[in-house]
Amino acid sequence: MTALHAPATARNRDPIATVLAEVLPDSGLVLEVASGTGEHCAWFAERFPGVEWQPSDPDPEARDSIASWCADLANVRAPIALDAAGPDWPMAQADAVLCINMVHISPWEATLGLMTGAARLLAPGAALVLYGPYRRHGVATAESNEAFDVSLKQRNPAWGLRQVEDVTAAARGFVLERLVEMPANNLTLVFRRS
Repeated sequence: MTALHAPATARNRDPIATVLAEVLPDSGLVLEVASGTGEHCAWFAERFPGVEWQPSDPDPEARDSIASWCADLANVRAPIALDAAGPDWPMAQADAVLCINMVHISPWEATLGLMTGAARLLAPGAALVLYGPYRRHGVATAESNEAFDVSLKQRNPAWGLRQVEDVTAAARGFVLERLVEMPANNLTLVFRRS
């Protein structure tokens, strides 16, 4: 197993954990969609030991990295293959869903699938937490985020920063509870299942 490393994780894990401490249940199962390297899952599992974590990623190399990062953590399940855009998720329920840095690095269909899948899994009142760079109507976007958006679209024209308002409109069955300004011009969006 090879543990991959994403430099941004060390910069954003504590601010994200601060928000999670306010919105996650004290116990239960949290599904992390698009866990990537697995570093976030490992960090949060240590900070929230009463919660069971289910990491996921469609990429086998990412799942291998997740398994490496989380190998010694008793409250982390083995990573599962989950394509957010796919109609069939390999889970029947969760007590919260977390998705970090996927919405902008995937086609819009993945965000739509995330909302549909999370709505199936979550009970009323449960949290869906999204983190990443977003655009907002009437709010200037940081130059660094504009440059990032250009680079994403050069890599894949279907990628790019999304409008908070579009993501919120796609979140059928959810209410946007709060929007939290984060370091490095990112946002955390906390939705609640209605």
